Amino acid sequence: MGFAETFKALSDPIRREILMMLRDGSMSAGEIGVHFDMTGATISYHLKILKKAELIFEKKEKNYIYYTLNTSVVEEVMLWLSELKGGNHDVKEE
Repeated sequence: MGFAETFKALSDPIRREILMMLRDGSMSAGEIGVHFDMTGATISYHLKILKKAELIFEKKEKNYIYYTLNTSVVEEVMLWLSELKGGNHDVKEE
């Protein structure tokens, strides 16, 4: 996982909303698209960025492609952010 791709993907509110929708389970691009006022091509663009960042998986079933949240990458980002924050160090101003 490249953090640059991950943070680029997370920087857009539409992509963050798509990730929130996928928390509850897999969805097709069409199911995702009905929640937004944008073209199918634009939804596909956002899904492509999320796939490149490995934040979602795609799975083909018959004539449809379903997208699923990749929780392992989300957990890796959260772990890194937690380590960045560090423990409960109190900073004293003098």
